[in-house]
Amino acid sequence: MTTKIPKKILARKDEITVGYLAIVEQHINDFLAGKTAEFYEIRDFASQMFIHPTHLSNTIKLTTGKAPCYFFEEHIVAIAKNKLEENEMSISEIAHFLTFDPSNFTKFFKRFTHLTPKQYRESVLMPKSR
Repeated sequence: MTTKIPKKILARKDEITVGYLAIVEQHINDFLAGKTAEFYEIRDFASQMFIHPTHLSNTIKLTTGKAPCYFFEEHIVAIAKNKLEENEMSISEIAHFLTFDPSNFTKFFKRFTHLTPKQYRESVLMPKSR
């Protein structure tokens, strides 16, 4: 026998997910605009949504199949790629801009792209220089 989940509960989990994704997007935009100098952690997002961090994390995992940090880190990788493609900042400057130590930035970037920032930059800029 399966238990039916009330529609109100199903709607709430979707509401939490949509709200979280909107807050992540706004926070990234605020960071890029210089309105904030630090990246939020899950507890900061949860606090803005007036829910417990564990509840937020569990709800995001349930509705998307991914951890909440995935969506945040996806944005950071996109920003890093953009900065590397612009080729106006050194890799170290990009790391500091994104609040990373340069070696941690390299590890972070490689975990998502399977390339170091230098390898990524070279792969993007190489075809343009031909």
